[in-house]
Amino acid sequence: MQKIYLAGPEVFLPNALEMGKAHKRLCQHYGYEGLFPLDNTISGNNPKEIAEAIRQANQAMIRMCDIVIANLSPFRGPEPDSGTVWEVGYAQGLGKNVVAYSTDMRTLKDKTQSILHLGDAPCDALGMSIEDFGLTHNLMFSPIVIANSFEASLQYLALNHL
Repeated sequence: MQKIYLAGPEVFLPNALEMGKAHKRLCQHYGYEGLFPLDNTISGNNPKEIAEAIRQANQAMIRMCDIVIANLSPFRGPEPDSGTVWEVGYAQGLGKNVVAYSTDMRTLKDKTQSILHLGDAPCDALGMSIEDFGLTHNLMFSPIVIANSFEASLQYLALNHL
């Protein structure tokens, strides 16, 4: 059975463990084994040691998986969670299959202008231009964003036999 690493900011939710269990059940329903970051057993004597243990455990989990499904929905702004973004790059660097979903499929320009209250300005408050290729995400992520939900990502994997 192929293993899927479940990347995303769900680990920050108040009901993170329940969300992880629900996603893992959906993986099983579609014939996969889900690996949720909070499944790791973490220990350390201080916050720095704990952070390093989390990083190492998540990297090991990604190496063990065949596929990564990443939640690239806006997180604390118009862009995805930076930890999830890192995990996507790490997995791709290892040659893993990576697919992503976002609950906000507007173009990156529309999301940025709306979430940052910029009106129709082509630049942000710092004068930096807003990427405008008509894509839902930064051009580096756009090809992997294939769905608007976790389950739709699983359906895509099942249909494409990944």
